[in-house]
Amino acid sequence: MLNIILIEPRIPQNTGNIGRLCVAGNARLHLIHPLGFSIDEKSLKRAGMDYWKSLCVKEWENIEEFWKFYPVDKNHFFLSTKAKKIYYEANFENECFLYFGREDAGINKEILSLYPNQTLKIPMTKGTRSINLATSVGAVLYEAIRQNKNYLEF
Repeated sequence: MLNIILIEPRIPQNTGNIGRLCVAGNARLHLIHPLGFSIDEKSLKRAGMDYWKSLCVKEWENIEEFWKFYPVDKNHFFLSTKAKKIYYEANFENECFLYFGREDAGINKEILSLYPNQTLKIPMTKGTRSINLATSVGAVLYEAIRQNKNYLEF
């Protein structure tokens, strides 16, 4: 399975929409605490609509706990506007891990500095600060699905 990791997400509607993307794309969703909302918030479930009950979601106390269970290897990719490599230049395997940071801060610089060759960006016009988190997840998730053509049944 593909894995979407949200590090300390802040906006419940984004997380709800990402949950819906994960169901549609047959991906697991990992939420790294602290979250900026309660997991049972109405807006979170409303954004994910009736898909939330079908979602494979796991919560983790922090990134270190997650890495004890899923040690970082070549199949872990960190999305950041600060990267040099574009996401579609990466080779995504069926079991890969796609990390996305907080809506207001992105992924911690210390994490990015540990994995510069696995840090990817979504191309944007100059002067654009960033795009919506759920939109970013959708773009990268579906590139990983495209690369693994037999991944989904249509």
